Amino acid sequence: MSKTIRVIQTAKETTDRLTEKDPLIFLPDTSGVESELINIYDDLEYQEIEGFGGALTESSAVTIAKLSEAKQKEIIDAYFHPEHGIGYTLCRSHIQSCDFSLGNYAYVEEGDAELRSFDISRDHESIIPLIKNAAAAVGEDFRLFSSPWSPPAFMKTNGQMNGGGALKPEYREAWANMFVKYIEAYAAEGIDIWAVSVQNEAKAVQRWDSCLYTAEEEKDFVRDYLGPALEQAGLGHVKVMIWDHNKERVYDRAKVAFEDQAASKYIWGICFHWYSGDHFEALSAVHDRFPDKKLFFSEGCQEGGVHLGSWNTGERYGHDIIGNLNNWMSSWTDWNIVLDEQGGPNHVGNYCDAPIIGDTKNDEITFESSFYYIGHFSKYIRPGAKRIGFSKYTDKLETTAFRNPDGTIAVIVMNRTEQELPFTLRFHDELAENMIPAHAIQTLLIK
Repeated sequence: MSKTIRVIQTAKETTDRLTEKDPLIFLPDTSGVESELINIYDDLEYQEIEGFGGALTESSAVTIAKLSEAKQKEIIDAYFHPEHGIGYTLCRSHIQSCDFSLGNYAYVEEGDAELRSFDISRDHESIIPLIKNAAAAVGEDFRLFSSPWSPPAFMKTNGQMNGGGALKPEYREAWANMFVKYIEAYAAEGIDIWAVSVQNEAKAVQRWDSCLYTAEEEKDFVRDYLGPALEQAGLGHVKVMIWDHNKERVYDRAKVAFEDQAASKYIWGICFHWYSGDHFEALSAVHDRFPDKKLFFSEGCQEGGVHLGSWNTGERYGHDIIGNLNNWMSSWTDWNIVLDEQGGPNHVGNYCDAPIIGDTKNDEITFESSFYYIGHFSKYIRPGAKRIGFSKYTDKLETTAFRNPDGTIAVIVMNRTEQELPFTLRFHDELAENMIPAHAIQTLLIK
């Protein structure tokens, strides 16, 4: 009996939004068809997926809290429910403030290098309740990783959390100990921190919370301070990642850190963002040189405020996720899960888009195209899935393929052109003919 293939589709100029279409039927490959094929090679395996998710920022938490309970539940279910939602399991949060906070804040008082005043009460106001809601919706598979945007102002060369500056050498030990205190404080709230990165955007002088590290400074901080501090506190299981910035320099940063064995032993992987372009080959370069290190997409968003109704935003996500996956990415987190009607709040006016926009004045939520495009991956490529081989007949179709832990094969096909395109899926000497509309994405599920 021939297998059927479930088809999930999102397409422009239609009402299809993660919509299940009529199934395809596999027929024996007796026709000798050679053209318009997408081949699936499930005996070739590549990286394993840790998960997909988004950032639980103070801005997202405050925006969600302003909406009615019904809308809040709709958002949590849409992202985190394994069946009714898009199945997020892996989330990011910020250590102290970031630009998507209501203002600068630190966990210790000015000048307190001994950290006696350490206090996460600010996070109790909105971030921790959101994290707990997300974790409850996901269950035991929930994972949280956290990143600092800046150390406290007194620890920095510029004396402020904004505007770059660097960590003063005399505060490296205190700053490493703040990571420990943060992880322990969250554990006391029933929230396990799965991983941390050393610094968000370690090369960027931003008008918001930021801090600069050279590759050598970051490597030395992990080797001499952060790694030992976590180990001594019994937190050696918390994964450490470096860079957390754009892809164009990911290979250079990896080389500096991973070639130092004393530093490398503490570092699980390297984080990257998308704001400097594709640079997919740079990811493969890192993997080829350091195959034991993980590649983690930790942030991306559509800049420049809300782009309500834009289809390009979704296609940008789809293109980048496929390119990253095909070059060894194992984990993926979007930026803010929700922003308000302005694309904030943001304490320096750095407004952006999010997959869900919450209209706090009218208690309405809008699902952007990006939400649905992300869902084609996060809902159907589950933690523990492994990328498998494929080939395709045209670069007009962007494709990747995975085998899930339950044996389901998920094939994602995206068409960013203006034309409907045909393809025939070929798997285990069987064929299934299909069409994908213009500006559409499909997930094909073979069980």
